[in-house]
Amino acid sequence: MRVLIQLRPSPDLVAAVADPGRTATTADVADGLPGVELDTAFTPVAVPRPVPPAGGDPLSLNQPLDFSLAADDASVLVRGTISDDELTARVSLLPTLRPDIVGIYADPVVQSSLTCGGDPPVGDWHDVERLLNVPGLHAEGYDGAGVALAVLDTGINVAHVARQLGRGVTLDAGRSWLPAGVDGRPGEFEVDHGTMCGFDTLIAAPQASLIDIPVLRSTRPGGSALDGLLSDAVAAFAHLRTVLEAQPERTRSLVISNSWGSFSPEWDFPVGHPGNYSDNTAHPFNLMVASLDSVGADVLFAAGNCGAECRDGRCAYPNRPIAGANSHPKALSIGGVDVNGERVGYSSQGPGRLTARKPDFCAYTHFAGSRAFGDGAPDSGTSAATPVAAGLVAAIRSRWPVSKLTPAQLRALLRRTGEDRSEVGFDYDYGYGIVDTAGVIAALQRRAKNLT
Repeated sequence: MRVLIQLRPSPDLVAAVADPGRTATTADVADGLPGVELDTAFTPVAVPRPVPPAGGDPLSLNQPLDFSLAADDASVLVRGTISDDELTARVSLLPTLRPDIVGIYADPVVQSSLTCGGDPPVGDWHDVERLLNVPGLHAEGYDGAGVALAVLDTGINVAHVARQLGRGVTLDAGRSWLPAGVDGRPGEFEVDHGTMCGFDTLIAAPQASLIDIPVLRSTRPGGSALDGLLSDAVAAFAHLRTVLEAQPERTRSLVISNSWGSFSPEWDFPVGHPGNYSDNTAHPFNLMVASLDSVGADVLFAAGNCGAECRDGRCAYPNRPIAGANSHPKALSIGGVDVNGERVGYSSQGPGRLTARKPDFCAYTHFAGSRAFGDGAPDSGTSAATPVAAGLVAAIRSRWPVSKLTPAQLRALLRRTGEDRSEVGFDYDYGYGIVDTAGVIAALQRRAKNLT
């Protein structure tokens, strides 16, 4: 089984891992772990320590949290493989042999949220543009200008996106990032799932700067180009924290679009095991998501395609399929509706595993758009709904950086303004409703007046 091993080595080593200008290797940090085949190609990642309010629970994500990367506070992650036959024994034995081991966690396979079925598209991306009231957004100055928009997926083909949009696309190659072992150049990957996601973010935010992070370009044996390892996402989020913290606080903004998740408990420790990912707020990746939120990132995840009416064939959770970071309290979990406002049958229903009230809201999907999968294939799944929503968030950030509107405040605004699709205000099919751009603009206008 693939695992993430969290250690607390000497402060000097922690400082070397946490400093982007220095290099520490897996051998420096974790040499000599019996029974573990360490992945020496994986660069160790610093995990910040959660700092709760006085009297708070350091493992609860449902509270304001600060995070410390100080050498005396942070820990370090490496990855490796433990034989399935020895897994239980090794997980128990290793901390006794190495007291600096903090924990051993699942490193599950993560996969893109494609859709099931072969239904033709419903409408096209111009319908989405109309439903998002993109002209109204742009009239108010909401177009994504100056906003960094990271797409974590299979990589983007910028030339294809530009052709389909009929306009130029801005790629921030300098702040893009590739996992170890992934060949290619940012913005030049083959047309695939990530290209669809990149296209869909720019429907509402054409002036945003795309950061290309191909975490789903698998390096695991037997993997495909549509799956990867959670450890690469941990490293990507660590990189994005440095990107965000390098920005001036007054204009800081970073939107992170994630159209992937873990579909099966096969790659995870059982629920209740301290190394579990799906239900465990203490898993390093779930802490990394909270850490990014604390410094000002807007994090969005696909709710997934395990809806009751049309489950993706990979869905192996018997219930509550919105798992791990896709149900994170500090992230937006996005469900899918077609351009007629009807929930698509594959959009996963709550409750979520880390937070019950998931998905947060729905955005548009299953429309003709990027042509990433051929002329007749739709941009589909909650994979498309998530970057559509991320584009709206990026558009908002062009006038409302984190210094004026925190991620938590923006999440609350989007939930409050959603077009309710039930009689109860929140339901597990639509969340708080369908994203309502007119309601968002009106709420921001009221907020601006109150600030003057």
